[in-house]
Amino acid sequence: MTKAAPTRSPSGGDETKPVRAPRAAKVAGQLAADRPPRPRAKAAGVYHHGDLREALLDAAEALLAQRGAAALSLRDVARSAGVSHAAPYHHFAGLPELLATLAARSFEQLGAATQAGVDAHPADAREQLLAIATAYVDFARRRPARFRLMFGPVLASRQQHPGLDHAAEASFRVLLDAASRFDASAGPLIALTGWSLAHGLSHLSLDGAFASLPLPGPLPEPVELVRLMCAKVLAG
Repeated sequence: MTKAAPTRSPSGGDETKPVRAPRAAKVAGQLAADRPPRPRAKAAGVYHHGDLREALLDAAEALLAQRGAAALSLRDVARSAGVSHAAPYHHFAGLPELLATLAARSFEQLGAATQAGVDAHPADAREQLLAIATAYVDFARRRPARFRLMFGPVLASRQQHPGLDHAAEASFRVLLDAASRFDASAGPLIALTGWSLAHGLSHLSLDGAFASLPLPGPLPEPVELVRLMCAKVLAG
């Protein structure tokens, strides 16, 4: 039995007070406080990003701009997004599917940019075509890595990725519809001609092929150059 510890009373006499052992609840509470907090289980499909799929695509887009598609890995994308290496597999079967989805997103943005050019000239099909060409080259110049991805090996597998196939077709449809409004009988040929011109000029510009050409004077900026070239074709 525990003996009481003597204490001195204010009056100077000895006063005996029992020393009580800590209560079990107090001990348990202290032990719980010393433990690190247990992470809460996350609901299926909910991550600290709020949207894991978009976070992964954003991370892939940033890495793509730095390294190019050939140097990209799913592990690097996961690390950049701040998630585990296994997390991307909740949304993508592998790197090819992620890149195809990123290419589809890029085609959607390209289609939106060219459609904005059409909407700016609702009553003038010629100006619509010129606006589409300039928007196309501007997109390529601003997003070179994504532009190369869109028209690289991933495009050859578009039939395996319905989202990419749909986005690429919808993007071209903007041009085809404008060309058909300009000339109903020659719409497809005009669309293919304009696309080939804008696409080729974009790649030549990105590759620096216009530098040091034996020309009488400096070339206009690529966006203005494609407008001049397309205007010349349409006038012919």
